[in-house]
Amino acid sequence: MADIIRSILAISVLSATLLCTPTLVFNQQLSDPNFNATVAKPAYTKKHPKVLFDEAHFNFHTAGGRYKAFSDLITNDGYRVTANKQKFSKPSLNGYDILVIANALGATAPSDPQASMPAFTDDECEVVREWVRNGGSLLLITDHQPTGAAAENLAKQFSVEMSNSTVIDPAESNHLKGYFEVNLEFRRDNHLLIDHPITQGRETTERVNRVVTFGGQSIKGPAESAGLLKLGETAIEILPSKQRVSVAGRFQAIAMKFGKGRVVVTGEAGMLSAQLVAAEEGAQPTSPWGMNFPGVDNRQLALNIVHWLSGLLN
Repeated sequence: MADIIRSILAISVLSATLLCTPTLVFNQQLSDPNFNATVAKPAYTKKHPKVLFDEAHFNFHTAGGRYKAFSDLITNDGYRVTANKQKFSKPSLNGYDILVIANALGATAPSDPQASMPAFTDDECEVVREWVRNGGSLLLITDHQPTGAAAENLAKQFSVEMSNSTVIDPAESNHLKGYFEVNLEFRRDNHLLIDHPITQGRETTERVNRVVTFGGQSIKGPAESAGLLKLGETAIEILPSKQRVSVAGRFQAIAMKFGKGRVVVTGEAGMLSAQLVAAEEGAQPTSPWGMNFPGVDNRQLALNIVHWLSGLLN
């Protein structure tokens, strides 16, 4: 049950037989109360784009919970964040600029067999698709099983494919040194961090050079989408059946324009959070996971994503 937590903390190399299907653990992942969410030069000081943060679909991550650091960060950047407590409809989305959905589930607990069921009704998926087509922007944050399956019907509205599995990369240059192989590194020197307005920012101080992810699935977008975090040639995925397949050339984050709107989809959720995790069952959460991890640009990536979604970046 704590395999995904140990994958963050272990100072040894993962053997293939040790990686089991990771399970989201409620009491061992907490928002980091000491995360510095201040923004020295907020992007918006006069007008304030409105962000609707979904909390109506058994979301593992919420604006006031494990994604509080993300919510605080973009609030300090000038966005106005509102928690969504109802099913998606034209009226519920009306007036908002960005919709954020983070790890929606089909049931309350990730361990529930129903958690992998669709989190959204067909009508909700159609409403969101048309809202984006008409100018809305969607940030769809997903992760390993069961969240990939739960979000699959919404992702398909934008021709995005979820694997609902777990990516590892045994190449030393592609994962955190001394950590398990689910902790992937996307850098310019390993050619896995792809040039895009999101990774370039508005100026050199906003340039993203190193992103770390913390155990997620692979995704694949349509031909017109742009990859942001590309999986390496040695990346493989462990399916629920324990079968291993190559996922070289797939991604853990993509961006696309859709009609008049924009979409960013991630295959891993921890990277845009700032959490503390526990090393083992019952231990106190003390180790950083996400934007608070030392030496990474995940914080800037989060800001650049919302800047692109709100039109600051072309």
